[in-house]
Amino acid sequence: MAATHHVFNQAPPRVGVNEYTSHTALTEAVNVYGGGWATDALVEAGALVGTAGFQRDAELANTILPKLHTHDRWGNRIDDVEFHPAYHRIIGDAIAHGAHTSCWSDPRPGAHVARAAMFMQFGQIEPGHACPVSMTHAVVPSLRVDPALAERWLPRVFSTDYRHDLGATDPSTGLREPKHSAIFGMAMTEKQGGSDVRANTTRAVEQSDGTYLITGHKWFCSAPQSDAFLVLANTEPGVTCFVVPRVLPDGTRNVFNVQRLKDKLGNKSNASSEVEFDDTVGWRLGDEGAGVRTIIEMVNQTRLDCILGSAAGMRQSVAEAAWHVRNRSAFGATLIDQPAMTAVIADLQVEAEAAIWTGMRLAAAYDDDSADSAAFRRLATAVGKYWVCKRGPGHAYEALECLGGNGYTETGFPLARRYREQPVMAVWEGSGNVIALDVLRAMMRDPQSVEAVDAEFERSLGVYRDYDLHVERTRKLVAQAAADPAGAPALARRLTESMAIALQGAVLIQQAPPAVTEAFVAGRIADPGHLYGVLEQNLDLAAIAARA
Repeated sequence: MAATHHVFNQAPPRVGVNEYTSHTALTEAVNVYGGGWATDALVEAGALVGTAGFQRDAELANTILPKLHTHDRWGNRIDDVEFHPAYHRIIGDAIAHGAHTSCWSDPRPGAHVARAAMFMQFGQIEPGHACPVSMTHAVVPSLRVDPALAERWLPRVFSTDYRHDLGATDPSTGLREPKHSAIFGMAMTEKQGGSDVRANTTRAVEQSDGTYLITGHKWFCSAPQSDAFLVLANTEPGVTCFVVPRVLPDGTRNVFNVQRLKDKLGNKSNASSEVEFDDTVGWRLGDEGAGVRTIIEMVNQTRLDCILGSAAGMRQSVAEAAWHVRNRSAFGATLIDQPAMTAVIADLQVEAEAAIWTGMRLAAAYDDDSADSAAFRRLATAVGKYWVCKRGPGHAYEALECLGGNGYTETGFPLARRYREQPVMAVWEGSGNVIALDVLRAMMRDPQSVEAVDAEFERSLGVYRDYDLHVERTRKLVAQAAADPAGAPALARRLTESMAIALQGAVLIQQAPPAVTEAFVAGRIADPGHLYGVLEQNLDLAAIAARA
C-alpha cells in the first residue's frame, strides 16, 4: 500500500539558533552604544533562549496558566499564585543573567545598554515573565528616595538568586524565614480612575511606629506573587507612595488579599490581579503627597522596557517569518527568493530595526547622566513608547501571515501568542492618549527636553531630503503646540507620531546600515501609505531581508 502521509516542504523548528549572534541589529547597537564588554554574557544567554527546552518552557508557561489559591485547606488566607515550573525556570534564568537589575548593581559605561539587550533576549522568547523582571529593575530609582528602605531592599533586588516562594515557613511557629532575594510588583491603578491616580480612593493612616495602615482596592496589580510592591494611597496631603511587603519583618503574613486573576487577551503567563488591602502595613517612600513624583523615574524605566519588549517581539516575529520563508517553496521557488516575499520580509525587518535601534539609543541615554541626556530621555522615552508599542500588533500580524495557517496555530508556533501579546505594551504604563498628553506635558514643563530631542534631529539633517522635510513639518507642529497650549491636545497624537518617526529616522541615519535607513525613509517618510511589500525597487531589499 502506498504511503498517504509524507511530510515535506515544511520549515524545521527554529531551535538551536543563538538569538544574540544571529541578531545583527542588536549586536551592532550593543557595540555602538558601549555595551560590547557584555558580549560573552549576551552570547551565553542567546544560546540558552534559543534552545528547544527554553522554547518549550515558554509554551508551557503560556498554556498551563497561573492559578490563584486564596485559602489553604483549613480556611487560612494564603493568596498564593501557582505557576507551572516552566515559568519559574524562565524567570530564574533571566534573573540569574541580570536581566532585572544588573545595570544598577554593576554600574559602568554601557550598563543600561547591556541590561537592555539581556532583557530583550529573554523577552523575545517568553514575554510574560518580563513584567516582574521589568518592575524589579524599575523600582531601584524609587527605592533610593529613602536611604533606609534602599538599604533594606536593594541588596535583595540586586540578587541573581531567584526563589519563587515568599520564604520558608518554620513549622514550629508558622512564621516565614527571611529571603535574601526579592522581586517587586506594583499596585497603582483603581477601577474608578485608571491612569488618573489622583482619583484613587485607597487610604493610608500613619501609626505610632512610623508605618502606615492601608485600606482600599486595586484594579490592576501586576505579578501578585512578588515579595513587595510599590502602592499608591492617599494621606492627608494627597497621593503618597508606599512599600508594601508580602511578609512583615516579624515573619507574619501581611494583609494582601488577591481577589481574582485577570483573564487577559495575551500576556497569559504573567499573573495580573485585583487586590484588596485591609489595614495592610506599608512603609512610606518619599514625602506625603509626593507619590507621583516618587514613582516618575520608575514609570520612565518601565516605559523604556515597553519599547524594548515591543522591539523584542518584532524581532521574534520577523525572525520566525524569515525562517519559514527560507525553508519553504511555492510556485517553483523558495519563498524568500520571490520578489513579493522579499519585500515583505525586508519591510518587517526595517520596522524591527527602527524599534531596536531606537530602544538601544534610549537605553544609552540612561547610561549618561548629563543634563542634556536627562532632558533627552524625559521626552524621547514617552515619544518612543507611544509609537514603537503601537506598531507592534500590526507587525506581528503581518509576520504571522507569512506562515499562513501555521502562523495562526497556537500550539507549536509562537506567532499567534506574539500577536496577542503585543497590544499589552501599548496599554501598559499609559495607552495612546495618556502618552501623547504626557508628551505635551513634558514639552510645556521642560523646554530643554524639546531642545535635546530636536538636537538629535539636527545631527541627522543633510543626508536625505525627505527626512529633512519631515523634520521641518515636525518642528512646525511643535511650534503650533507651544503657541496654543489649550488647543494642543487635539493634535497631541499627530505631533507625537511625527516626533517618533523623526527620532527613529535620526537614530537610523546616524547608526544603521544605509540599506536599512534608505528603506525607512522611503517607506515611512517619503511614501508612508504603502507598507509591507510596496517599497522602492531601487532599494536593496535582499540585503535588508538577509539581516532578519
